[in-house]
Amino acid sequence: MGFIKLLRQSPLSARIGMVMILINVIAAVFTPYIAPYGETEIVGDVWMPSSSENYLGTDHLGRDLFTRLVYGARNTIAIAFITTMLSFIIGSLLGFFAATLGGWTELTLSRIIDILMAFPTLIFALIALSVVGTSISALILVIAVLDSTRVYRLSRAVAMDIAVMEFVEAARLRGEKIWWIMRKEILPNAMPPLVAEFGLRFCFVFLFIAALSFLGLGIQPPTADWGGMVRENAGAITFGILTPLWPAGAIAFLTVGVNLVVDWFLHLASGLKD
Repeated sequence: MGFIKLLRQSPLSARIGMVMILINVIAAVFTPYIAPYGETEIVGDVWMPSSSENYLGTDHLGRDLFTRLVYGARNTIAIAFITTMLSFIIGSLLGFFAATLGGWTELTLSRIIDILMAFPTLIFALIALSVVGTSISALILVIAVLDSTRVYRLSRAVAMDIAVMEFVEAARLRGEKIWWIMRKEILPNAMPPLVAEFGLRFCFVFLFIAALSFLGLGIQPPTADWGGMVRENAGAITFGILTPLWPAGAIAFLTVGVNLVVDWFLHLASGLKD
């Protein structure tokens, strides 16, 4: 009931964002039922225009573009979500440990994070993926580790503010263990900013995967991916064919939707009144 009440009080922009996210989630979950053809099935000539058989035309190999977009939603969103979850698990745990333990633990972890953040993220990812390969698992692990540095900074800052409060000091005096304090005292109070940050980091990871795919080191063909679809069909622009604009528009559509919802949630987390 509380969630329904919250939805009723949400602004129009947040509701629009929720609808945009819901469209993408439905496409990702029900991909086999929505897509008219197989993910790699060739159904016609290259860069054919829209028709009753091919709603958005075909790509550079003659595959149905609408089918590729739907499968691309499933692949890109799923990988971005798993990567963001993993980065938050790593970053939050390290940040909470650093804030709770303090001393040399906090100093060592912070300096390691500073070293990782000193390198441009895209260049670091390109080098790492060139070394470990471009499999899905390697892609998820590399991006999660790089993105966890930003999560560490936020979770550490939030946890340090919470760790000096009276209820945390009382828990320490009772003899509670570090893990109990992190799980029962710090995490519940740190959730609002972390949840808001999750949406922002998801957007970043989603766009980052698309950029890597565009550069050829992300999700590898023939697996459908929106960034890779832009790269594969970029040559169509030369002939006045707008095929690459469809996956580019899908990327922008999901990004705008997530940001609209995140902006509303940040406003709620801030405690400011309208």
